[in-house]
Amino acid sequence: MSATRRKPVSRHLPLLAGAILLLALAWLRPEAPAPAPAGGAAQAPVATPAVTPATAAQLPAFLPAEAGEVVERILRGGPYEHRQDDSVFFNRERLLPARERGYYREYTVPTPGLSHRGARRIVTGGHPPVEWYYTADHYASFRAFQVTPVEARR
Repeated sequence: MSATRRKPVSRHLPLLAGAILLLALAWLRPEAPAPAPAGGAAQAPVATPAVTPATAAQLPAFLPAEAGEVVERILRGGPYEHRQDDSVFFNRERLLPARERGYYREYTVPTPGLSHRGARRIVTGGHPPVEWYYTADHYASFRAFQVTPVEARR
């Protein structure tokens, strides 16, 4: 009677699984923007988003000009420039009123001259949005503002 020997589990299996996971994540990640040219070369001009008269008339002066296009996209339901836009904002800082998970959504407000998302965001509450907040300092502070719904502007 011969005993069947079991092969020992490789100690390298967790390393292999981790490497496969990292490769999969790298493959799924969107491409990063090209780095800025070295040597002080001039950068391409940054396009300023169009602010429609309806939006400009409805938004407070403390919002940057780029926020108008973001508000219009939110009201239209997209499309959004960044994959993180329209994602759940968890209110971890607890600076906004406490609401159920998923109530708040966040959107990037572009900052001219930056090659990354920057710190400016609009956070909305409700579906469709009934609460609007702006942060220029990546959630360290918020200012509430009002937006007239699309139906009310017609």
